Amino acid sequence: MSPSQESVFSDYEADTSQTSKLLRKFKETPFVPIGMAGFAAVVGYGLYKLKHRGDMKMSLHLIHMRVAAQGFAVGALTCGVLYSMFRDYVGKPKE
Repeated sequence: MSPSQESVFSDYEADTSQTSKLLRKFKETPFVPIGMAGFAAVVGYGLYKLKHRGDMKMSLHLIHMRVAAQGFAVGALTCGVLYSMFRDYVGKPKE
């Protein structure tokens, strides 16, 4: 191997930890981790409220929580796409 290839592999190996990947992803597209965190929060809240659902059927409660979690994730991804389009087409000066 040439020295240039070794440096490329060492950079790749240094960037393989989970925290560095998450930080890199957050810098590139900040709405993806926000969507993941919101999805986890809605699911956690739904599981917490599962005990106090009253006379609502469990299946109906789970359907409501699934729709809320998916809505949050899709909304965050939509905001991310709009943000990246704005950054690429409007925020950049045209050449």
